[in-house]
Amino acid sequence: MLVAAAVCPCPPLLVPEVAAGAAPELDALRAACDEALAALVAAEPQLVVAVGAGPEAEVWTEGGAGSFHRYGVPLIAKLPGGRVEGPELAPSLTVGAWLLERAGVTLPTHACAVPADAPADRMLGLGQGLAGLADRVALLVLGDGSACRSLKAPGYLDERAEGFDTSLAAALGSADLPALAAVDPALAAELKAEGRAPWQVLAGAAEGAGLTARLGYQDAPYGVGYFVASWS
Repeated sequence: MLVAAAVCPCPPLLVPEVAAGAAPELDALRAACDEALAALVAAEPQLVVAVGAGPEAEVWTEGGAGSFHRYGVPLIAKLPGGRVEGPELAPSLTVGAWLLERAGVTLPTHACAVPADAPADRMLGLGQGLAGLADRVALLVLGDGSACRSLKAPGYLDERAEGFDTSLAAALGSADLPALAAVDPALAAELKAEGRAPWQVLAGAAEGAGLTARLGYQDAPYGVGYFVASWS
């Protein structure tokens, strides 16, 4: 059963070594992620599952690791109990592993990558399955909102992006499962919101769990929507 969730964005710039001189710009975001992870640990889960977008569906059940070498930083992040050997974590999950390490999480941890174009019903079903892996399960849900919030955003400016992100923030901050389940995959893809599939995994996992939520961060630095929420 799902007992807690931490919703965090997963830009590589969250890692200070990657951001370098721009690192202070995301200090508030890092602090919000730290708070969400602390709340997740406080719920005393038996198992943590990190869920993030990836190029294909993939699961890591015996640890895993990812690197930031592609950004010119000789840094490796491992899931609790993870090994450096084996298939590398998807980029979103590598940031998740870094967040877990930063929070000092030592709980048994699995990781699950889901394709950005995965159908909503499959994500809801996956979430239900993940929630049943242990009596007390917590999810670390990794995903960014629209990447079309400004002229300099990765996806350029799309007038629909701000409203899309505002609705998402409201749903994530109130544990509105029907609203999350109803997010349109096609619209999310057009707005380059890679968190859509992971958030729908959360909606499936939280079905019947009676969790409440609190939004800890909402902003769009660099023209990309970032949200942090704690569910417990």
